[in-house]
Amino acid sequence: MINLLCSLLLWGCIVYLILNRALESPKKGKVHVLINSTVEIGQTDQDFICATLDWWPPDKCDYGTCTWATDTLLNLDLNNTNLLNAVKAFWPLKIRMGGTLQDRLIYQTNEQLPCNTFVKDNSQFLGFSQGCLPMSRWDDLNLFFKHTGAVVTFGLNALTGRTVNPEDGWTTGAWDPRNAESLLRYTVDKGYSIHGWELGNELSGDNGIGAKVTAQQYASDVKTLHTLVERIYVNSQVKPLVIGPGGFYDNTWFPEFIAETTNSLQAVSHHIYNLGAGVDDGLEGRILDPSYLDKEATTFSNLQQAIRNSGTSAVAWVSEAGGAYNSGHNHVTNAFVMSFWYLDQLGMAATFGTKTYCRQSLVGGNYGLLKSSTFVPNPDYYSALLWHRLMGRQVLSTSVSGIKTLRAYTHCSKQSQGMTLLLINLDGQTNIQVSVSTDRGSILAETRGSPVARRSKFEKMPIIRDNTREEYHLTAPNRNLNSQKMLLNGKVLKVDSNGNIPVLEPAIVKSSDPVNVAPLSIVFVHIPNIVSQTCTF
Repeated sequence: MINLLCSLLLWGCIVYLILNRALESPKKGKVHVLINSTVEIGQTDQDFICATLDWWPPDKCDYGTCTWATDTLLNLDLNNTNLLNAVKAFWPLKIRMGGTLQDRLIYQTNEQLPCNTFVKDNSQFLGFSQGCLPMSRWDDLNLFFKHTGAVVTFGLNALTGRTVNPEDGWTTGAWDPRNAESLLRYTVDKGYSIHGWELGNELSGDNGIGAKVTAQQYASDVKTLHTLVERIYVNSQVKPLVIGPGGFYDNTWFPEFIAETTNSLQAVSHHIYNLGAGVDDGLEGRILDPSYLDKEATTFSNLQQAIRNSGTSAVAWVSEAGGAYNSGHNHVTNAFVMSFWYLDQLGMAATFGTKTYCRQSLVGGNYGLLKSSTFVPNPDYYSALLWHRLMGRQVLSTSVSGIKTLRAYTHCSKQSQGMTLLLINLDGQTNIQVSVSTDRGSILAETRGSPVARRSKFEKMPIIRDNTREEYHLTAPNRNLNSQKMLLNGKVLKVDSNGNIPVLEPAIVKSSDPVNVAPLSIVFVHIPNIVSQTCTF
């Protein structure tokens, strides 16, 4: 009897372990991805990846937490090795200087004027006193940009000369360009390279934050800036872009503004904080919800159509996107889970013709690509760097059949032959086996003939062969999506003791093998052995 009970107990334990393992093991699914390689559907700037630096002072606090400390344009340690190496790794990284307080900033081009920093004061407009940029700090910033190879844009104060109605935020009066003109002249005299001047921050009509400017008046002010740039840069071979309005898209205001600036504006910029407030506990759920992510496609599509309808030569930019406003959410917008949103945004934006996408922020708040003060990379930094190195300018139409939780985007490869496919698995339970084909047939198949050796596109990489491809699998340690670390092909990415960015080494896989995308993971797939007239290198 005892032996029977022991046997039953043993079998019960075995059955429990089998069932438990079955429950824990991910499900398996097969998905087909089709790439149309015959024609590009969009084209980005070569330096599509962009990050912002903001003006918020240390006493900028949200929900009782102050997250800007020494991470702002006025106090950032520009000599920090980690920061220098992080920016240099892109060479170039596009950097947008700006933010809410740019419309409270004056420029001390006259040394006789007092130059005070921002001070928290809830009785004043936007909750802070007026701030000032000393020219000594402007010199230091430009030296930093030169040393790191950064391509920079600067957001100008668009509220000078205007009166803001405290009741409804609507402004009266035209933009006064005199202080901006003095900054532009100083910049040209010093020989500093500025890629673009952007007028204002989040002032576009009903969607304005704190202050609102009509489309007609804003268009008039952009024309003033354009005239100013043409006059001051008259002897320059390359003139900076005129960019604006840097606001939240509105399907009435933006088309009207664009139609009035066809000869004066080179980039139509807008901002994205579509996940909600940083304090919201539902951020992670929205990030992993494909239906929610799809909603932003409407904004991209409407802006693309407005630009086409106007006849302007201006292009679309996202000049600020942090996902969650009010400085983000710690361990969400600066953690591994945010890369699902960020990379999906990059892929979606490029599909709709966006030329530049600026992430809020390079450092500062709870949504920085780099950690506050230490400048050690957060997961999204590595996601951005892989995109920058792998995804070329030309965008190809990509469709997925069979599952909504797999997102797929394809570009011609950057500085290399073939294509790069980005796969994002939002499903926490399914290990997806992906087959890939183009209009010319399957491309994940054994290459015929003798394999030819070639060097991987990154330095210090192994020699690989033409019957193989490169894969970069991004996962969270122990599947902890709130981790601020990222694994590349199973290895933790981290800087060394000298602050050097690690080598991003791919896994070499046979071309005949399908792509296996683990639950809640991201994969970049570089497929070199592919023939396409669109992707020529």
